[in-house]
Amino acid sequence: MNLFTTWRNGLVAAGAIAVAAMTPVTSAQSDMLDVEKDELKFGFIKLTDMAPLAIAYERGYFEDEGLFVTLEPQANWKVLLDRVITGQLDGAHMLAGQPLAATIGFGTKAHIVTPFSMDLNGNGITVSNEIWAMMKKHVPHDADGKPIHPIKADALKPVVEQFKEEGKPFNMGMVFPVSTHNYELRYWLASGGIHPGFYSPTDVSGQIEADALLSVTPPPQMPATLEAGTIYGYCVGEPWNQAAVFKGIGVPVITDYQIWKNNPEKVFGLTKEFTEQYPNTTLALTKALIRAAKWLDENDNANRMEAVEILARSEYVGADAEVIANSMTGTFEFEKGDKRAIPDFNVFYRYYATYPYYSDAVWYLTQMRRWGQIAEPKPDEWYHEIAKSVYLPDIYLKAARMLVEEGHVAEEDFPWDTDGYRAPTPGEDIIDGVAYDGRFPNAYLDSLIIGLKGDQMVGG
Repeated sequence: MNLFTTWRNGLVAAGAIAVAAMTPVTSAQSDMLDVEKDELKFGFIKLTDMAPLAIAYERGYFEDEGLFVTLEPQANWKVLLDRVITGQLDGAHMLAGQPLAATIGFGTKAHIVTPFSMDLNGNGITVSNEIWAMMKKHVPHDADGKPIHPIKADALKPVVEQFKEEGKPFNMGMVFPVSTHNYELRYWLASGGIHPGFYSPTDVSGQIEADALLSVTPPPQMPATLEAGTIYGYCVGEPWNQAAVFKGIGVPVITDYQIWKNNPEKVFGLTKEFTEQYPNTTLALTKALIRAAKWLDENDNANRMEAVEILARSEYVGADAEVIANSMTGTFEFEKGDKRAIPDFNVFYRYYATYPYYSDAVWYLTQMRRWGQIAEPKPDEWYHEIAKSVYLPDIYLKAARMLVEEGHVAEEDFPWDTDGYRAPTPGEDIIDGVAYDGRFPNAYLDSLIIGLKGDQMVGG
């Protein structure tokens, strides 16, 4: 067993932070796992949903598990993934689509897995002031003159059509080809009859037959790119939608909570090799992250302002605390001054948020197939097999059981008897009214109006 003397290294340098597991072993810690690797480096992108990593560091949960962890911000999602694959990072805050895409060989080929889902919801779609002024004419308003939410892409369709008639491309930004943001933006656009374009094996732009042209922009650069007029809108996580409001350059029109209530977001990704070589270390880091997620949501989000102060620091998100608080504390501001209550905009622990459900993985795979990233049709069983090769609920539940026995979490906080699939999401909880059941991926694809289904494939 690893033993540590009583000291803590508070080193902060070059955008990286380190935490040492160096508290004396107490009776509560006497069951500490004998970790195979205690010095670890984890990567993240500067978004508020990296919060479980920051909190596990700041509150000493990594320390409790005998782990010396360095947290390091990464330039973009591709760099982050590549560094996990090469072993420069031991693990990272990842887009949920990244482990799945890597495992099936879309882009970089590597077997990446996750024992821990980091959050639900947390994204928004923002348009420029110019586009909002054009959309607003098509948005229903209430008796007080406020736009009625959720705002559907139907209101954007005539704007996109006008651009088309004028021979101008309608450009929008998302953060990565296999990001939740790409799929959520595509989902919202398609629900309003706007085609977001296909991918093919020979054209990975994602713009085949597109009405709106989507391209990659790193999250922190979204507001500046919008302000420059390079894009007319984007889908991104916080705080970069609220940043557009504070800068007065754009208007968030919808959150992903309004597109799909309690949709899965980021995961913590590791190589399969890491989990096999360091099983106790994997358990230990999962335990620390579960505790951090619990702290973020407990007592009706009572700790969120403290979390905001932590995330605002330059070594984490590095945005103004006021901007981060706008979404992290249960509200979301759309037009300047139009702040609305969305208590579940960020969920880290409620609703079994941290459990890695197979059905969440299947949804991402269906969207890859829908837009041509998976070029050929696949049987239902293929979706389930891939999901089970990437999402690792057995590790998660083992870590959770240990935490229950140690008194850190409650028995009822975890779905012990689940088969790994969430109950179907009813149509009323999704913007286009189409229900989702992860057990039947091809039937789900068939129910979507725009997108590939059955044996359809994309040429070009």
